[in-house]
Amino acid sequence: MLLTDKTAVIYGAGGSIGGAVARTFAREGAHVHLVGRTAATLDAVAKDIEAEGGHARTAVVDALDEAAVEAHIASLDAVDISFNLVTRGDVQGASLLDMPVDDFVRPVVTGIRANVVTARAAARRMAERGSGVVLTLNSGSAHGSPMMGGTGPADAAIDTLVRNLAMELGPRGVRAVGLWAAGVPETLTREKLAAVDSAMALDENALQGLLANLAGMRMTRRNPTLSEIAATAAFLASDHAGGITGTFVNVTGGMFPG
Repeated sequence: MLLTDKTAVIYGAGGSIGGAVARTFAREGAHVHLVGRTAATLDAVAKDIEAEGGHARTAVVDALDEAAVEAHIASLDAVDISFNLVTRGDVQGASLLDMPVDDFVRPVVTGIRANVVTARAAARRMAERGSGVVLTLNSGSAHGSPMMGGTGPADAAIDTLVRNLAMELGPRGVRAVGLWAAGVPETLTREKLAAVDSAMALDENALQGLLANLAGMRMTRRNPTLSEIAATAAFLASDHAGGITGTFVNVTGGMFPG
């Protein structure tokens, strides 16, 4: 197994991608700590992991609260992997000229703060031991994403953070890596799409049409799956990834060229 006896802290573990990653990490032998703001969703993922014979513990912690994150990390015996999958409150579907400033700024501020807070807390522990991996995920929209509000700038900030962390932490044995993933069908319910873009009140046929259109935009002409994203993350978090650091792996099917 790729992650045997590794200790992984997953922020946003109650979400669709976070839950898939947590289950995969546990199957690969990791002891997973599921962190988020909603106990019920964390508990559901933990029950799935334990039903398969895995090891999982939950903690209700706000990733924006530096003191709370530091206290949780300090309570653990070790940290080998830290993965931030916290939602940022992105709002899309309006031009930059029309979007309220707060809606534009929110994902930038929330995304960079959550990643800085969680990465630093874990990386300090990792650097002391001389090993560890800091992971994060965004949509890869930093190269240009019209009508997507603050999503592109938020992605750009996190992209740069990962590269800078890798440069500072590499000499101390710690890697920093990201994944680009966007338009994952298993996460795109009509309700979630409408919450991000109020103009996207789609019926089932329209949703399926949107997913087909997304597939057509990709170099591979197919959409990524949750299991593929989770498997890629498990490899990057493992010792098999060698010296891979300071970069983002594109699991969108080539939608956003690096």
